[in-house]
Amino acid sequence: MTDYSRHLLEAFERRSARIGVVGLGYVGLPLVRALHAAGFAVVGFDIDAQKIEKLKRGEGYLKHLGPALFRDLAASNRFSPTDRPADLAGCDAVVLCVPTPLGGHREPDLSFVRDSTRLVADVLRPGMLVSLESTSYPGTTRELCLPILERAASRFGGEVGRDYFVVFSPEREDPGRKDVQTHQIPRLVGGITPHCTRVGVSMYSAAIEHVIAVDSAEVAEAAKLLENIYRAVNIALVNELKTILTPMGIDIWKVIQAASTKPFGFQPFFPGPGLGGHCIPIDPYYLAWKARELGHTTRFIELAGEVNHGMPSYVVSQVAAALNTDAKPLKGSRVLVLGIAYKPDIDDVRETPAAEIIDLLMEAGAEVSYHDPHVAVFPPMRKHSIVLASQPLTEELARASDAVVIVTDHAAIDFGIVARHAKVIVDTRNAMAKCGPVAGRVVKA
Repeated sequence: MTDYSRHLLEAFERRSARIGVVGLGYVGLPLVRALHAAGFAVVGFDIDAQKIEKLKRGEGYLKHLGPALFRDLAASNRFSPTDRPADLAGCDAVVLCVPTPLGGHREPDLSFVRDSTRLVADVLRPGMLVSLESTSYPGTTRELCLPILERAASRFGGEVGRDYFVVFSPEREDPGRKDVQTHQIPRLVGGITPHCTRVGVSMYSAAIEHVIAVDSAEVAEAAKLLENIYRAVNIALVNELKTILTPMGIDIWKVIQAASTKPFGFQPFFPGPGLGGHCIPIDPYYLAWKARELGHTTRFIELAGEVNHGMPSYVVSQVAAALNTDAKPLKGSRVLVLGIAYKPDIDDVRETPAAEIIDLLMEAGAEVSYHDPHVAVFPPMRKHSIVLASQPLTEELARASDAVVIVTDHAAIDFGIVARHAKVIVDTRNAMAKCGPVAGRVVKA
């Protein structure tokens, strides 16, 4: 054990370490909450100056985290929000929680990881721990981050695992989930060296209830991809079954319910209008890209991606077919979309299938409106520019719509109004099954 690692282990145990978190979004802020609750002094860094000002004023910008968190952080002398990279210089550890999106051809875009690593490299000093939490392909920490840090460490003759420490610890956030918080979710930690792993485990163990050391950063990176690919593939399976069983007059939701009675060998997954969020629509392509670099193809994974990415088009085709039954073309029809967040009861629209569904409806000439109690205005997105604001869900709006499309089944949506007054309901979430008698026609999509 080196003097630097001994110092860090003691500082983490005493909660006297100062920890920086880079990226104060859906991953970074919950981590800040866990570290702060454990007693650490935390420096929160983000390039978005508006976020920093809101944090200083105690104003929330992620509704699912609740207003109390933002008020508590603003009142604390152990939390310092900043958009100045130099403020990370005094940290004993820095955790990178930045986005890893896809490029225009579904190739990994690691610019945020690269830039944030360079930011830390500028303030790297002996005895510092650097942890990457952003999901990426196996080898990212060692092949992309480490060389940047090594060049910076040459200033003081530093060696990784001796003078500074680098680990990968994948985030496992589930925005909006109420029954578990970050400190309760088991955490994986894999280091560049075994000594790095030990130091990383020490930090996370001070704030997280259950921390598991794995053999390397690559094992931790691959484990995160497996978690999300597992979900993507199984969701693709039920999505494909939906398109097969529906023309046969068989309700996929009832099939899943029936299969779920088996007490072993089966886990239910549910179909939907397409994948959303930052993980499942994106992460499988990181592994597929890396596999191609090594001369392999990920046919199974990429096929699942094709099925899932085809769901918005399938939903729109079902809307068109439902209107056609009433001798109405999609062009000129008034279509109300219920819910634009990618999952229920949150305001997160990252990669939401609602965006593509609305774009496709508009391209076909439909007059589209939406209602979402959590998202007042459709925000700008990388691939979509939709200028719409949420409309109040009233009896008049439901009656005036030629079709109502349920994309997200928020608990706050009054589906009773839809059941009583909508003419045609295209239900991608089986929401109407819980509403009792429905006056209009329900099409499951």
